[in-house]
Amino acid sequence: QVQLVESGGGLVQAGGSLRLSCVASGRTFSIYVMGWFRQAPGKEREFVAAIPFHNDRTRYADSVKGRFTISRDNAKNTVNLQMNSLKPEDTAVYYCAADFSFTNYPRDDSAAYEYWGQGTQVTISS
Repeated sequence: QVQLVESGGGLVQAGGSLRLSCVASGRTFSIYVMGWFRQAPGKEREFVAAIPFHNDRTRYADSVKGRFTISRDNAKNTVNLQMNSLKPEDTAVYYCAADFSFTNYPRDDSAAYEYWGQGTQVTISS
């Protein structure tokens, strides 16, 4: 089993920055890709960014390219999401997810990810 714990959410003004972190524990050696998804009230969960543990094929949603940066620390089993130039439409619960698919391709489909964190709230005021 794998457990994922997110942290770093909060309330900031538009244009500000937040850094989210996700720490994985348990059978972390089985993780191939870690990703971030978000879900706003009344909306479907949507892909934000993903990064494989064994290559550099990062992937971003078009809505966050140039503003968000995903990174990882394999030794610490941690993935981070640096969010800059935040907009009110970024307001959502952000979830960390782990992919056990035995590939190194960063998929954008939530169904591809087997383990999920509890989520951390990000609220951007205008």
